[in-house]
Amino acid sequence: MSRIASVLLPMPLPEAFDYAEPEGMGLEVGDQVAAPLGPRLLRGVVTAVRDGHGGNRPLKPVGERLDDPRLPPNTIEFVQWAARYAVDAPGAPLAIALRGARCPKPRPIRVVEPTGAEPARPTPARQKVLEAARVEAMTPADLARAAGVSSGVVKGLVDDGVLAVRAIQPEARFDDPDLARKGAELNASQAAAAEALKAMVGEGAFNVALLDGVTGSGKTEVYLEAAAAALAADPTAQVLILLPEIALTHALIARVAARFGAEPGEWHSDVQPPARRRVWEAVATGRCRIVVGARSALFLPFTNLKLIVVDEEHDASFKQEEGFIYHARDLAVVRGRIEQAAVVLASATPSLESLRNAELGRYRWLKLSARHGTARLPDIELVDLRSTPPEHGRWLSPPLVAAMRETRARGEQTLLFLNRRGYAPLVLCRACGERMTSPDTDSWLVEHRYSGRLVCHLTGFSMPKPAACPHCRAKDSLVSIGPGVERVEEEARHLFPEARIAVFSSDTVYDAREAKRMVESMAAGEIDILVATQAAAKGHNFPKLTLVGVVDADLGLRGGDLRAAERTYQLLAQATGRAGRRDRPGKALLQTYAPEHAVMQALAAQDRDAFVAAEMEERELAKLPPFGRLAAVIASGADPAQLEAFMRQMAEAAPNAEGVEVYGPADAPLSLVRGRRRKRFLVRADRNVDLSAYMATWRARVKPPASVRVAVDVDPYSFL
Repeated sequence: MSRIASVLLPMPLPEAFDYAEPEGMGLEVGDQVAAPLGPRLLRGVVTAVRDGHGGNRPLKPVGERLDDPRLPPNTIEFVQWAARYAVDAPGAPLAIALRGARCPKPRPIRVVEPTGAEPARPTPARQKVLEAARVEAMTPADLARAAGVSSGVVKGLVDDGVLAVRAIQPEARFDDPDLARKGAELNASQAAAAEALKAMVGEGAFNVALLDGVTGSGKTEVYLEAAAAALAADPTAQVLILLPEIALTHALIARVAARFGAEPGEWHSDVQPPARRRVWEAVATGRCRIVVGARSALFLPFTNLKLIVVDEEHDASFKQEEGFIYHARDLAVVRGRIEQAAVVLASATPSLESLRNAELGRYRWLKLSARHGTARLPDIELVDLRSTPPEHGRWLSPPLVAAMRETRARGEQTLLFLNRRGYAPLVLCRACGERMTSPDTDSWLVEHRYSGRLVCHLTGFSMPKPAACPHCRAKDSLVSIGPGVERVEEEARHLFPEARIAVFSSDTVYDAREAKRMVESMAAGEIDILVATQAAAKGHNFPKLTLVGVVDADLGLRGGDLRAAERTYQLLAQATGRAGRRDRPGKALLQTYAPEHAVMQALAAQDRDAFVAAEMEERELAKLPPFGRLAAVIASGADPAQLEAFMRQMAEAAPNAEGVEVYGPADAPLSLVRGRRRKRFLVRADRNVDLSAYMATWRARVKPPASVRVAVDVDPYSFL
């Protein structure tokens, strides 16, 4: 009997398509195939195979089975679950899962091997080459080194036909970890946490632990012991460590390599496509046992995933805001359940969602309350800018400047933290008040002095800074308002002309390699003052850094984001936590116009529990996460009237359901982006409501016009 293969394509299609299986192809679930869609053949994945035929309509046959590794059943289940949760087409997460398979393979390498012929002029050197060549195929250079001869000897044997050159595809494989290597010395608190994690891993079932440790407490060493236990328990076990920032990967890769004597697979957008292909294939064939990567590494085709670590689990960078919208921390827990793997969420400032799950006993709660060794937490002081403001046109207050002078006199380092790129966040005209904005977008243009351009950080638009106001034509009237890291660096250079000063932001650190160079320079003491955004505010360990100055501690508290206070506390606690991580005491100064704010008071008192309790109480009263659920609908269109009509239609189609409240439609705070008007709904639901099912039902009731785009964001982190 003929068979039908259901093939899921990595496209925004609602379901898998049925194709006829050609005679003798022998397809299995997970096979990658080329399937016809219109005039094209597209890569897809077989999700089901069944007996039968196409009924009244003949089915198109599968084009071919591709010579690529099969996607494991758990990966397919995870992709389908993620799509249902996110209320999106299953092809969207599948495209992420197949990203590595679509990368080009590494270039073939030339190896030499014996042909069986004997050399016409045998010599001791040639004999050594032949003996080495019979062991394994090697490149000509490797063969010469193995035989201890010059490359000319090998070339002569090739010219004589005694050795033949053959091109082979390098095997996608990573060295196995050396599990006999000893880990770092752990203190009593670390050892207890490591034993608890090893016991959890040893259960061989799905479990989640929250590793809650202050900055510098040695969380990495603890979860690496759990990784060692998982790898030792099963020779095919795999471990995934997720990081929120590409800038953190090199430091962690070095620590993993030092612990296990083998480089892990590295997965993020800065990895070159052939190297990405190598990691993907090695993971799919079980030849890569440890992966360190960004959020999309969660979709790699692991064959036997036994441990997932989400480091800095609180970080908002784990939320993917464009394309397929998901939160890697939440999906890591789901992937752990599907794989029956242990999951470790690690942070010095855990999210309220994770803390709530730990309080309720859903997660095991492991605490590290002190720094490792002799290091202690830095003293934190608030600088009230109302009473001790900076000089006119300056941004560093007298107390902060004095502390920087003392730090420099001791030969120690300072970190000036401001989470704002560029030179100034706003450029306006003194003559007419015009604010420079991106074309067809509500976003302000940010001045970048290094490049002499005005840049939109939302759309990527940039232009040279004009000599005259584009609105009123007044010359030399454009002024820079507010500070960015470039402006703070300019002030630091004016105050400390002899100091070695650098800026760490995504504008100055372009990729992971440059981030590694900057981190190494700072760690080696080659930088006196580092001006940085959040890229340098977490995960790094700088031995001589003893002073952190937060230039604008109030920055994150502005706006109507429900997580503003939580995120500000987390970011500033992480930033101040860079100080005093070794044997030198640390200090942090927070410049603020609101020292009485609960976040500032909690930071100064280093009383996270009081802040969390107050924030939890407010969220519970409002039935907001983690005591309720949120979802957003964001629609955009070039025609405002058409968009408005569609949003009214959507409002009328909203299902009535107990425990669900729908707010809107309303203009999004960023109501114009790239010439498209944007409107939003916000949905609040009780915890017992299946919010994904509600949103899917609502979405199915309306069909947007072709020119209107609709996105659903379950558990939104951005409200713009």
